[in-house]
Amino acid sequence: MPLYKTITPNSQTTVKIWKITESYEQLMEIVDLKPNSLERVLGMKSELHQRGFLSVRWLLRAFGYTDQDLFYDEFGKPHLKDGRHISISHSFNFSAVIISDLIIGIDVEKQRDKISIIAHKFVDYEFDYLDETVEDYIKKLTVIWCAKESLYKLYCTPGLSFKAHCLVIPFTIEDENTVAWIDYNDVKSKYTIEFLEFEGFTCAYAIA
Repeated sequence: MPLYKTITPNSQTTVKIWKITESYEQLMEIVDLKPNSLERVLGMKSELHQRGFLSVRWLLRAFGYTDQDLFYDEFGKPHLKDGRHISISHSFNFSAVIISDLIIGIDVEKQRDKISIIAHKFVDYEFDYLDETVEDYIKKLTVIWCAKESLYKLYCTPGLSFKAHCLVIPFTIEDENTVAWIDYNDVKSKYTIEFLEFEGFTCAYAIA
């Protein structure tokens, strides 16, 4: 059950991506879950969500952690007991985990045309450089969504809006990186965004 991809953006940060080909039963075989995690996965109505949840625990194992090392705060943000920063995402048959000494966030999403229908809900400034007639419009929208979701996970502050408070500067798909800002409560914060595409999916991660 190999990892799909490992990325090391810098000496303090590692990203691991898992392609979920295993069945629910295979994923459950070895993973040692805390009682509340077991209750949570057993309560999920979708096997796709169950497999995503369990694949994240496999990724933790690949980092040398267990489910016991992971906990969530009152905002739902994941933390590791050793104090390192972690962010988690899964979408359909891919999951991703980033762990760093720096503050980080990650998101993985399937590229789907329907993102254009909800673009007005999370895009504002970016419409200035987006062109919906261009072939890579859906891919760019997906990068912007992933970037803003990563920022949201990183910042983890109630009231933060993708559209009103997060902005992604112009980029091309070939760049594989860009810069994003959070402008919230009169505080402007700059973040590096790196992104990649694979098998019709986009993954982006933000690093403080």
